[in-house]
Amino acid sequence: MRITAIREQTVSIASPIKNAYIDFSKMTCSVVAVVTDQVRDGRPVIGYGFNSNGRYGQGALMRDRFIARVLEADPDALVDEANANLDPFAIWRTLMTNEKPGGHGERSVAVGTIDMAVWDAVAKIAEKPLYRLLAERYRDGVADDRVWVYAAGGYYYPGKDHGQLKDEMRSYRDRGYRVVKMKIGAAPLDEDLRRIDAVLDVVGEGRYLAVDANGRFDAETAIAYARALEPYGLFWYEEAGDPLDYALQAELARHYDRPMATGENLFSHQDARNLLRHGGMRPDRDYLQFDCALSYGLVEYLRTLEVMQGMGWSSRRVVPHGGHQMSLNIAAGLHLGGNESYPDVFQPFGGFADGIAVEDGMVGLPDIPGVGFEAKSTLYGLMRRLGQGA
Repeated sequence: MRITAIREQTVSIASPIKNAYIDFSKMTCSVVAVVTDQVRDGRPVIGYGFNSNGRYGQGALMRDRFIARVLEADPDALVDEANANLDPFAIWRTLMTNEKPGGHGERSVAVGTIDMAVWDAVAKIAEKPLYRLLAERYRDGVADDRVWVYAAGGYYYPGKDHGQLKDEMRSYRDRGYRVVKMKIGAAPLDEDLRRIDAVLDVVGEGRYLAVDANGRFDAETAIAYARALEPYGLFWYEEAGDPLDYALQAELARHYDRPMATGENLFSHQDARNLLRHGGMRPDRDYLQFDCALSYGLVEYLRTLEVMQGMGWSSRRVVPHGGHQMSLNIAAGLHLGGNESYPDVFQPFGGFADGIAVEDGMVGLPDIPGVGFEAKSTLYGLMRRLGQGA
């Protein structure tokens, strides 16, 4: 059993939208195919992966360092003999050979993308949906068949008025989502409050709306927003300040009693531990948004969940960033609290399997081996060409 090739391609997910910190006019994404010598249904098993939006494609890092390490390794050292499968942990250790600790930078994205493809291949070799495989290995066989999801949107867009913002949010509700999320922080506070009021005209109550500042605020501004947002009773107030400014996050918790969320820009279990030690996050109400595709993959994600458990946090407080099928599988298989969804943006990577509707804020998963990319036709069309070496 061996990996015979690893292919990568950078694709554009450019869009004129922006949040409070960046625009997406030149955003890219890496797609990876891990080709194995295993055959199922007469075809080689190929695992696929990609990185989440907000971090650019990492093809150069993969080509310069990571892919060669796997292909040059002893194939027998990458096999899980007990499960007659590839060993994601051994492959991860091989990817990280000769890498110093700390300073995660963009390498966490490169490794996370390859790791996703490895787990897709592992589940396909086992002929099981990934979430079922994860539940069997780590949750006594008990998986969630349906996962809570919320619709992320509400970006700033040239010429987008309140009426268009309301139409967008109404479309999410019409498609079965209960909770929606919008961006704040790229406009003055008074204008953002008017935008929030417009969305509340559609969703009805603050508990159906989350807001996301994408790390834009200093402490003074974060607290000013907190005071203005408190009466709304929002679902959560997300990433007010720089993701590594744990003191700001802790101070904000002293001024805002409602739920907060952060973590999408933390890329290791050490980062997660520091957030929980020093960031004032509250396990009874706040949410953590670690994204496996940006943070060294599922192998490292399991370490992060272990850190959380040791510090008194339930896995149900995790709602990953990224809106992709890999996180959906992790949520279902490892008992997370839900998953982000991008119904309209970052296509073809946003959204879930074709033909599986969101019903009352819940979504199911396709009953096919692997992550389920083959059940999302536009995405799989792109991946298949890469797997075939096109």
